[in-house]
Amino acid sequence: MHRVYKFLLRPTVRQAQALGEMLRDHCSLYNGALQERRDAYRHASKTSITYGQQSAQLKEIRAFDPERQGRWSFSSQQATLRRLDKAFQAFFRRVKAAEKPGYPRFRGVNWFDTVDFPSNGDGCRWDSTPHDPVTRVRLQGVGQVRVHQHRPVKGRVRTVSVKREGRQWYVILACDNVPAEPLPATGAVTGVDMGVTHFLTTSEGAHVENPRHGKRNADALADAQRAFKAFFRQKRENRTAKHRRAVEKVAKLHRKVRRQRLDHAHKAALVLVRDYDEIAHERLNIANMVRAPKPKPDPEAPGAFLPNGAASKAGLNRSILDAGWGVFLGILTQKAESAARVLISVDPRNTSRTCPTCGHVDAENRDGEKFQCTSCGHVDHADRVGAWNVALRAGLVLPDVA
Repeated sequence: MHRVYKFLLRPTVRQAQALGEMLRDHCSLYNGALQERRDAYRHASKTSITYGQQSAQLKEIRAFDPERQGRWSFSSQQATLRRLDKAFQAFFRRVKAAEKPGYPRFRGVNWFDTVDFPSNGDGCRWDSTPHDPVTRVRLQGVGQVRVHQHRPVKGRVRTVSVKREGRQWYVILACDNVPAEPLPATGAVTGVDMGVTHFLTTSEGAHVENPRHGKRNADALADAQRAFKAFFRQKRENRTAKHRRAVEKVAKLHRKVRRQRLDHAHKAALVLVRDYDEIAHERLNIANMVRAPKPKPDPEAPGAFLPNGAASKAGLNRSILDAGWGVFLGILTQKAESAARVLISVDPRNTSRTCPTCGHVDAENRDGEKFQCTSCGHVDHADRVGAWNVALRAGLVLPDVA
């Protein structure tokens, strides 16, 4: 089993400066490799540069610039070039699939925030001072950096990444051979219906309220963004102290909402995994659900358009994204695997429009949160009906619906 651990780093002032220089130099390497690919293809020969060719140049680059590029791990620089190669592979795949191409772009210093070390022990070493009660990670060119390790690391550490988030630094460990931790069997099964009014509803009718973290922080975020917009757009090194503080405040509020959403998803998933042996959920395509409606041209007035409900759909899209269904389902999958629980995904179509007692499907069965079958007259909460049908489609045996 694979697992990822994320810990806060406690670098000294000099170590934090070195970490920033490491990001800057890796960003410069990424942009330089991208420029080389662009120039080669724009040449009359239409030459394509590969990852192997650029990786072979690293030895000369490091020898030419020992104070910057030669200071850092060779394997981490290969990982940066490999990241660029993956971006180009994704670009060519989208071109062949007739999708929006999205040509790889140059990265600014603020937009390049991660350095990867493909192998623990090559340019980095996790728990480099095992004799010391304080955990440290050794990074080439930086030194022994203190780690705030809040939980034990299990399995074998394969890759190490260093990431900057605002003014804080994190180390991310990707581990394999992590042993599972099965929970005792409960004999209970359930279906789960995801919603906006309620974050989720189980087939027993239990609701988990939607915390709406984004909406609760919307006013503070709007104030911070207005203060940020008062400054003219300019490069980071030319910004005043007030401008930098305004930028950091907006980013800090976004990180706060993300952490709150992540914390809620972890807690909700843990409750389900502890209480049920088998859990069925909807197989949601969130990208399609939040897609904006297509414009409706007015046939009687060329160049004009009819109302298409875009404003109301935009509000619904914000609520869906604020709920964080995708984050929750990913965490639920990971926790179910670790606890040896069974997780089943089913087709979500018409789950809240199908009567669980007679099987009648009708759009008029549901009116907001109320469900009343137009055939047999069964009355229930619409979200509970959806969760019940999800469980039935997964083949779970549930108690009486009443």
